[in-house]
Amino acid sequence: MRLADIVQRGWDAVGSGNYDALVADYVKDMTFIMPGQTDTLKGREAFRTALDHLGEILPPGFEITGLRQLEGEGEVVSILEWKSQKIAGSQLSVLFKFQGDKIYEERWFIDTEQWKKAF
Repeated sequence: MRLADIVQRGWDAVGSGNYDALVADYVKDMTFIMPGQTDTLKGREAFRTALDHLGEILPPGFEITGLRQLEGEGEVVSILEWKSQKIAGSQLSVLFKFQGDKIYEERWFIDTEQWKKAF
């Protein structure tokens, strides 16, 4: 399976609320780096717990309107087009780094000032 297919499977799991299926594609000691690059979650269990509160950390009315994957050697970048109640449209990117077929790091890149204004 291509790495981009694994990432897409994860986005599909998020969309359906199947967070257990999502975290199955991560190594146990994974790292999640949130927008702003200073907040991190360490470990699959912490990441899974945070997913239970996903609706609280996304802007009101957050919706992914477009999604594409770019695959490189051992990594995939997702480019998301999104909108929310206060933002008519924008983009962000997410870098997924792999060990074999498992994700060991997920890092979000986003305009943090715009993100703050979305709340």
